[in-house]
Amino acid sequence: MDALDRIHLKHIRYFIALADHGSFRQAAFKLNITQPTLSAQIAALEETLGVKLFERSRQGTLITPVGREVLARARRVLEEAQSMVNRAEYVEGDDIGTHRLGVTPTLGPYLLPHVLPEVHSRHQNLKLYVREEVPSDLELSLVDGQHDLILSTLPIMSPELEVAPLCREPLRLIVAREHRLASKKRINRMDLVGEPILTISEHHLFHRQITELCEQVGAQVRRDYEGSSLDTLRQMVVMGMGSAFLPALYVKSEIRNEEEVRIATVSGVDVMRNHALAWRLSSPSRPFYRNLAQEIREIITRTLTETVIPIKGR
Repeated sequence: MDALDRIHLKHIRYFIALADHGSFRQAAFKLNITQPTLSAQIAALEETLGVKLFERSRQGTLITPVGREVLARARRVLEEAQSMVNRAEYVEGDDIGTHRLGVTPTLGPYLLPHVLPEVHSRHQNLKLYVREEVPSDLELSLVDGQHDLILSTLPIMSPELEVAPLCREPLRLIVAREHRLASKKRINRMDLVGEPILTISEHHLFHRQITELCEQVGAQVRRDYEGSSLDTLRQMVVMGMGSAFLPALYVKSEIRNEEEVRIATVSGVDVMRNHALAWRLSSPSRPFYRNLAQEIREIITRTLTETVIPIKGR
């Protein structure tokens, strides 16, 4: 019996789980097996491959350099196996199966509620496992196989991915009700010169967009107070700590009246966020993902044109 015959899919699943969690205890809990069982299976895989996949230390379980090389291929093997199952279910019973969708936290929670109900009505056996990550991590996780597709803000740069643009989303200025601009009928870019603008932490792409906008209009980014979320920004605006630019989908979802803040567009400032669905070029499910992207565009065109600008395409 050669090495290939001794490797089972469960070895690959266990290997990926341990690599992701970095802990035998956490990985075993996630897999619903005992730690000794997991340890034995990892040892068997290492013996079969003839390499050490993990380094055990007091700091935890660290993947070795050769383990990292093997990990990317292991993810692809598991993805292909899952795709085989999904495709068989689709052909036999119109059941597309479970797909892992990564979303950015400044977009997913505010767009998905508008599109998922109709997507579910069209594909009742489709299951989407949704996980939030910042855009830069989303792209890497998609390439590595941790997600099947992602809903994210452009740019998406990897040549290994297929990108389907969905819509353009404007930003809205919000100011506290006692702010000097709150009662002004028309706010223009000159009103923002020197204005302190709040934003979220710098590991978000949204932070860079706001920083570039402030440079264009002469506003000042408040680097001493950075929010951890869009909700945090809104609360800091209410407290008079500065103004903020917030995505239109967030404003539509979370700011239902203007008793505490004023929502405004700024004349001369036309800043957009471009959103897209993306998946690996190698994914066996890419025909379905293309159709899904088109369906989402159609839903956005029909229901959200007052908030975002749909992008036509196929």
